[in-house]
Parts: sequence; structure tokens; C-alpha cells
Amino acid sequence: MKPALALAALLSVPVLGIVGSWLALDAGALQTLRHQADTVLAAYAGQSLLLALGVAVGVAVVGGATAALVALFEFPLRRFFEWALLLPLAMPAYVLAYAATDFLQFSGPLQTALRQATGATGALWPDVRSLWGAVMLFTLCLYPYVYLLTRTALSERAVRLMEAARLLGAGARRRVREVALPLARPALAAGVALALMETLADYGVGAYFGLTTFTTGIYRAWLSMNDRMAAAQLASVLLAVVALLLWLERRAQRRLQFTSSRLSASQASEARPIVLRGWRAAAAVVACALPVLGGFVLPVLVLLRLLGAAITGAPAGGDDGLQTAGWLDARFGQWAWTSLRLAALAALLAVMAALAMSAAARLAVTPRRARLAQGALATVSLGYAVPGAVIAVGILLPLGWVQAVWPELSLPTLVTGTAFGLVYAYLVRFSAVALQSVEAGYARVPMSIDETARLMGASRLRVFLRLHLPLLRRSALAAALLVFVDVMKELPATLVLRPFNSDTLAVVAYQFARDERLGEAALPSLAIVAVGLIPVVMLSRSLRRA
Repeated sequence: MKPALALAALLSVPVLGIVGSWLALDAGALQTLRHQADTVLAAYAGQSLLLALGVAVGVAVVGGATAALVALFEFPLRRFFEWALLLPLAMPAYVLAYAATDFLQFSGPLQTALRQATGATGALWPDVRSLWGAVMLFTLCLYPYVYLLTRTALSERAVRLMEAARLLGAGARRRVREVALPLARPALAAGVALALMETLADYGVGAYFGLTTFTTGIYRAWLSMNDRMAAAQLASVLLAVVALLLWLERRAQRRLQFTSSRLSASQASEARPIVLRGWRAAAAVVACALPVLGGFVLPVLVLLRLLGAAITGAPAGGDDGLQTAGWLDARFGQWAWTSLRLAALAALLAVMAALAMSAAARLAVTPRRARLAQGALATVSLGYAVPGAVIAVGILLPLGWVQAVWPELSLPTLVTGTAFGLVYAYLVRFSAVALQSVEAGYARVPMSIDETARLMGASRLRVFLRLHLPLLRRSALAAALLVFVDVMKELPATLVLRPFNSDTLAVVAYQFARDERLGEAALPSLAIVAVGLIPVVMLSRSLRRA
């Protein structure tokens, strides 16, 4: 029990460091806060709010509409779209931003072809590197959160209730409006909250598009202005917003669980979806195909085109015509090895931590210890909702305080000069992913097994090693894969905490794209997308089995 609680406390240090920054307020810190309020705070808050509102509306419309079509209606290719609509989950937002910029910019292939066909000379639409472009990209990347939760909710409850409404004489529109939509509201709210947490945590798109959001402001304050207090204050504001979103998401999930418990899956399977024909069926196919094309298929094709042009040395459009294949050497192997090594180490440690904390909660011998263990699990689970920028600041800020008290220590060098700090940040951020999978596995292990083993004289350690571990093998493997993929895609914390000369695929893709070398950014971006397909395939298979 004590090691599990100590581990949970260690993983909570970054969040506590951000909150504790307000305890160190002095005249200089107050002056910094006033200066931010007078200069940049309004801009950060305004653009972050507009971005969040746009993404909330976008993911709710796209995710909710596609989920309703797949769950409630029958049309051609519906089985294909059931899993294909999850594909954008494999596409990180910053990778989609690179592909969209090359494809949609003034010198890109689409505008060039349209100008040649129409004879136009100017730009055919505004620059994609703007607030509206970021809203579009985040919508295409994050709508699967809403789609997945809403589709599950509608499949479990709405189809059978709509069938009952049909037997009572209600028309199709009325059944969708008065039965399906009210039942989908908790799932929509939970999915939108998850999408907004990912949006506010992003740094790659905001920095590449030149947006003034809280996340880009944190990095600018820390790295450009070298002002730790300003970065901590901005991080605390962002942390408060994310905590509110997390509370809303948990509240919506509780409502979702309450309503779903009132109808069994066997009852839902007896109902029949509404069959669409003619132009309605064609419209449903188009509505489901557009998000898949825009969020996955076209970006992959653009990246492949950029990669082919970079290898052959041919112009790829934009500013990539000068790029050659000379960069394709051992450096990519080094970047890939660094990413794989860090992801594998973080995945292993995260699974070990999740198993230890979950076992402590499962094997607690008294109600008090059980409550302590559950509280520790809830605290660690908050880490996934905390943006990488906040975690980086939360790690470095307490180290600065310790260094000021004990100058002889070299803790900052240990954190920023080695992989220790980076792996620690990954554990804070992604241990919740491993915990969720391991706890789901424990939920399928009946308590009677533990009680029988304890009656036969087995110790708690032996119960865990001989009974729990074999039964949790698949859950632990799934947790390791999920953490592995998340670490491969992680950008914000890696940018700040990575040691010298140890760039990852995500970092080099961002750096190449920032320098307008999109051809060179294509290969690491495609590698990240390929790894991201692993959890999408796992999720699709589990949904088909269900």
C-alpha cells in the first residue's frame, strides 16, 4: 500500500508544483501577473476561447451526425464506415496541419490546378494557417471521440426505443428528434469535453499556425522570455480550465452509465435500424466519407507525395522543390530508435505502475486503505487531462525551488540533461491510460478468486503473482500498446524536456515543418501515423466483437 501511495504522490508532483506557484507570489510575481493581464492574457484567452468554441461545434456536428447515421440507419457501406470513421484517431493534429498546409496553400497542388483550369490569378481561399484552419483540422482529428461515445450510446439504447416509438405511430424525424438526440446528449457532452482537452493541450498546430493560445504562451514565456513565474501563472489558468472540462466529462460519463444500465445489449440487438434508399442513402455515404477522406486518406496521400518528391529530388509544390534525398540517411534511424526506446521504456514503467496501484486497491485489507488506494488512482488519472506544457512547467518549477535552496544539487541537470525527466513526464501524462486498461481487466476478474486463495492461506503477493498477473496479461499488453503509441505522438513535453541530441520523430517532424521543409517532415510524420494505427485496429476489432 505504501509504495503505491508514494508512487501516486510522485506522479502528482507536477500538478502540485503548478498550484504551489501561487504560494510563492511576491512583488515581482504580482508585477508579472499585472503585465500579462495588460498585454497578452486577453489575447490568449480570446483566441483559446474561439478555438475551443469552434472545435466544440465542429466535433459535435461531425461526430454526432456520423454516429447517428451508423447507429440508427442502414445504408450502403455502413459496415465499412463503422470502423473507417475511427481512422483519424491515428493522425496527430500537427501532422494533419503539415499535410493540409502543403495541399491547400497558394502554391499547393489544389490551388495551382484550379487556377490553371479557371484562369484565376489570386488566392482562391484564405490561408489555412489561421484560426479557422485550426478549427477545421482539430475537428477532423478529434471528432472520433464524439463519434465513438455517441455511437455506443445510441447502439445500446436508442434503436430499441425508436422501434417502440415507431410502433406507437411516430415518424422518422420525430423519433430522431425526440428519442435519439436526448439519449445522446451525455455522450455528446463527454466526447466534446475530451476533444476540447486535446485541443487546449496541443502545441504543434498552434505554434505552426502562429496562434496565440495558452499553450503557445506557456512555451513563449518559458523558452523565449525565460520567465518561469509567467509560465507557471499561464499554466495554472490552463490547468483550471482543463480541470473544469474533466469535471464536465466525468459528470457526463456518470449520466451515460446511469442511462445505459437501464437497457441490456440483447434487448438493443432486437431492434432494427431505419433503411435509407435513393438520395438519402447517397447523402449518408457522402456524409460519412468526407470526414474519413479529410481526416486520414488525403493527408496520407499528401505525405506520400511529399516523401516521394523528397526522395527523388523533384519539386513537391510549395517551398519543397529544393529538397533532395540527401537527408534520408542514418539520422532517421537515430530518430526512430530514440522514439522507440523512450516509448518502450515509458510503456513498461507505466504498466508496472498501473499494476502496482491497481493491485494495492484490489488487495486492500481495510476500508480505509481501500479508500486511500482509490483516491491515489483518481489522482494519477488526472495526469492524462493535464497538457504536456503544464507538466513540463510543473516538473521544472519545483526543481528551480530546490536548486535555490540547495545549490550543490544537480537535479535540473538530471532532468533536462538525461532521459529521466522526459520519461517521468510521460509517466505523469500517460499512466492514466495504462490504469484504465488494467482496471478494466480487473473488473473482469471476480472477487471470489481472491477470497478463495486467501482462505487457502495465500499471501497477497502470491495472489497477485500467481492469479492476477496471468489473468491481466491481455489487459497489460493493451495498456502497453496504448501508452507506446501516445508517447510516440507526444510533442509539447518532449520539446522542453528532451536531452541534447536526442530528438524524437515528433520533434523532428515539427522542426522540419516549422522550417518549411515539408518534404523532410513527411517520413517521420508517416511513421507516427503508422504507429497510431495500432490502437485504431484494436478498437475496431473490439467493437466488431461487441
